[in-house]
Amino acid sequence: MSEDEDRDQEPSPAEETSEAELDLSATPARALPVPADSEGRVDLLYRYIKDIQRYPLLTPEEEQRLTRTYAETKDPRLAALLVSSNLRLVVKIALEYRTFTGQVLDLIQEGNIGLVQAVNHFDPLRGVRLSHYAQYWIRSYIIYYLLNNHRMVKLGTTQAQRKIFFNLRRERQRLQNMGFDPTAKLIAQNLSVPEETVQEMMDRMDQPDLYLDAPRDPEGKTTLLSTLAGSENPEEETSAQEITDRLKAKIAEFGATLDNERDRYIWDRRLLSDDPVTLQEVGERFGVSRERARQVEERIKKRFKEFLKRELGDDFVETQVFRP
Repeated sequence: MSEDEDRDQEPSPAEETSEAELDLSATPARALPVPADSEGRVDLLYRYIKDIQRYPLLTPEEEQRLTRTYAETKDPRLAALLVSSNLRLVVKIALEYRTFTGQVLDLIQEGNIGLVQAVNHFDPLRGVRLSHYAQYWIRSYIIYYLLNNHRMVKLGTTQAQRKIFFNLRRERQRLQNMGFDPTAKLIAQNLSVPEETVQEMMDRMDQPDLYLDAPRDPEGKTTLLSTLAGSENPEEETSAQEITDRLKAKIAEFGATLDNERDRYIWDRRLLSDDPVTLQEVGERFGVSRERARQVEERIKKRFKEFLKRELGDDFVETQVFRP
């Protein structure tokens, strides 16, 4: 897919979350991140979690009734009720990414934006729960935030680079614990990505940021910024944003059409996950061979491409999505 693919393509859509799992009232203090620089930030996180627990979870029947009514009326009061009843889901997902940043409240804020978008785009006639559908939007906004704020310079642009961003540190540590030298070649083999992509990402992550206003010469008269030509193009930026917004919505729509449990598992845990399960694991879970799991995956990919062509047109898909 194109390098401009946005939030929903890179999210690691998680497994469907039950209502029981969303109850954070019993979350122990040691499970929450404790930033070394601010006691007040921890207090705010605890206070936020305590505040959102006053909003009751909706039963499937209540949710179905409210989402149907909201789809017809677009009543903002109903939207607020649907959002508030799923705030705990945002916290649960945000905490999964706490190892990448100490700013958990920022992750929650971005996830809440994704939740609002999910409520606005949700189709109650698809036959899926709002919480399952919303996970795609929540994760996409959180991951988009991480990729753009982990460093001053954006690290991940292609799909392979984004995959490495979330797995490089973990894979390095795993290989070291096993007594191996975590070389780019070995990491690339384990993550099934090109070696040069791994090496490029390792170089990026290991190098400090360069500040554009830092002096470039001993006298301090010239800065890096003064040597750069202007490159802003509002028209191109607007066009790219429109493309990613359309793709984001269509990816979420296609995922909601997968009614078969096996298809949905492969879509969620292999094709969209930043840490995909293996074909062997898929086969063992559903009692099929590894080859059969691969065939099902290829079928889903083909269906997805056909879906995009049907929804967006052949020219758009071939030039903006599946670029050669």
